[in-house]
Amino acid sequence: MTDGEVTPSSITINETAVLNKGKLNLKDIKSVIKIGIVNSNLFTVFAGYWLALYFADASFMENIKLFLLTMFGSIFVLIGASVLNNWYDVDIDPVMSRTKNRPTVTGKISLNSVLFLGIVSTLLGLILLYFTTITAAIVAFIGWFTYVVLYTIWSKRKYTLNTEIGCVSGAVPPLIGWSAVNPELFHIVPIVLFVIMFIWQTPHFLALAMKNCKEYKAAGIPMLPVVHGFEFTKRQIVVYIACLLPLPFFLGELGITFLISATILNLAWLIIGLSGFFMRNVMKWANIVFFYSLGYLIIIFSSMIIVTI
Repeated sequence: MTDGEVTPSSITINETAVLNKGKLNLKDIKSVIKIGIVNSNLFTVFAGYWLALYFADASFMENIKLFLLTMFGSIFVLIGASVLNNWYDVDIDPVMSRTKNRPTVTGKISLNSVLFLGIVSTLLGLILLYFTTITAAIVAFIGWFTYVVLYTIWSKRKYTLNTEIGCVSGAVPPLIGWSAVNPELFHIVPIVLFVIMFIWQTPHFLALAMKNCKEYKAAGIPMLPVVHGFEFTKRQIVVYIACLLPLPFFLGELGITFLISATILNLAWLIIGLSGFFMRNVMKWANIVFFYSLGYLIIIFSSMIIVTI
């Protein structure tokens, strides 16, 4: 499906049609770099890094320089990707209430400045990661390319599969952390971390898409609930949550405590998902699924770190 309603050809209009003049503040900066997305992804980078040290029986303090290169390199790549997403989406952001006040929309920051920031930040991040391992830099670039080119520019406005494509980039951060320590990615732990992140994102973003269905429709973004409706979307959410159930069993080396806690998390989320077929208030259910997904991410990766301390 193609949207046929919105094109990026008019983005330069935003530079002359300033809706809200003024100096950039901290809130504006956080909006441009998408601080929430950066923080959540950086947390999974750290988890991948920590687990790689654990399985390599390496000391954290003895690798503090490597840690700093990994974290700062990841931060700059994540910021670069987020900023370029804002730059490209400037024509559709005014349609959606949660994005209409971004400084790229209000004119507080020029699009040329945003483009420059996105490119420079990306390059700086990749260079820093190169000084950890080449693999880490390559993995980071793959994540960046998937998000900026394959998701933002190519699929977001054309296909309902845009969510799955975007999930690839969101599943890469733990691999960056792991490969900075150990460039060997054919290990069960980084593979399972990638799969957990890939599967987790679909119910998370589909619930968000349900909450903002009208805005996505107005912007011409073919999200699943816009194209196929809520019932189909609810079924997809439940299927993806169910796919998380067996994954903790592949991380048996993390111990029984992690296995039990992760399984409880998965079962609780599945119950919440199934309850959607009985709740009349669909928006309330989507909101519950969305916020549970946020807690799920924090708890499951925190558990991995805690049990290996």
